[in-house]
Amino acid sequence: MGQTVENSPVPMLLLTERDVRALLPMPDLIAAMERALAAFSAGEVTQPVRTVLEIGADRAYFGVMPAALDRSAVVGAKLVTVYERNHARGLPSHLATILLLDHETGAPKALLDGRYITEARTAAVSAVSVKRLARDEARVLGIIGSGVQARSHLEAIRHVRQLDDVRVWSPSVEHRDRAAAQMRESTRLAVRAVATAREAARGANVVVLATSSKTPVVASEDIADGAHVVGVGACRPDQREMPTDLIVRARVFVDSRTGALAESGDLLIPIREGAITDAHIAGELGSLVAGQAAGRSSASQVTVFKSLGMAVEDLVAAELTVERARAAGRGQQVSLI
Repeated sequence: MGQTVENSPVPMLLLTERDVRALLPMPDLIAAMERALAAFSAGEVTQPVRTVLEIGADRAYFGVMPAALDRSAVVGAKLVTVYERNHARGLPSHLATILLLDHETGAPKALLDGRYITEARTAAVSAVSVKRLARDEARVLGIIGSGVQARSHLEAIRHVRQLDDVRVWSPSVEHRDRAAAQMRESTRLAVRAVATAREAARGANVVVLATSSKTPVVASEDIADGAHVVGVGACRPDQREMPTDLIVRARVFVDSRTGALAESGDLLIPIREGAITDAHIAGELGSLVAGQAAGRSSASQVTVFKSLGMAVEDLVAAELTVERARAAGRGQQVSLI
């Protein structure tokens, strides 16, 4: 069981990103996210809306995301940062750390790198939405964005739909060409970089918006009837990836209704414009998983899943990782007490 500090009354397990990657395959994570979403929407999770600080002149993002699940005895928090200037330093812009506590004592139980968990669980939750809302015959995927979330979403969605055509676009030719090549190599699927966002989206059965844009990246007319759209960027009230007319047209699902109405510019901006009310949200994805909300009503209906990310997703993924690490004797044990 790794290295243990002597006389440690309450050992805490440390897991690196390499450990997490080895212990958390995507199909298992998708199944875990379905359970986490259902528990949240059933009221089995204590989880406030995340606390967000903006740091410095460039308004770097620092979020604190705690949650507790009594039934499965999981409690802890994720600390997440978004520093766009990290790219110039050769560092990821998105970084995170997850702390799990002992449910009985409150003592630190595990400390995990959360960057990969954030990347993977976001895509796994999106895959749950594709599984539940996209048409069964969906085989064409359009991805707007070329970062880690773009790549992770292809990895997740390919486990819930057979994909024949994957189009990737981002403003940088170099970035989209590199991302498409990496996706082809890792998945052996037909992935191609395209010249415009419209070309990526038009005719696609599933469209993923995974950008850092603060303004819409697709037009409503670019989204085909019957398509399912996943929006994972734009996590602040003044940011959005989708235009108002697309939101008005779609049947919209969210991970957390409370979180969406506090943080999602994709919904709050149309509400402020008077185009929709909060009643336009058809339900939470967890309610759909549990059979408490109706999904797609017709083959031609456009559906949208607006993802903001929740602490319960991170903690369930972290708990699964820790269980497997202990069984495999992986990680390092230390004591803070």
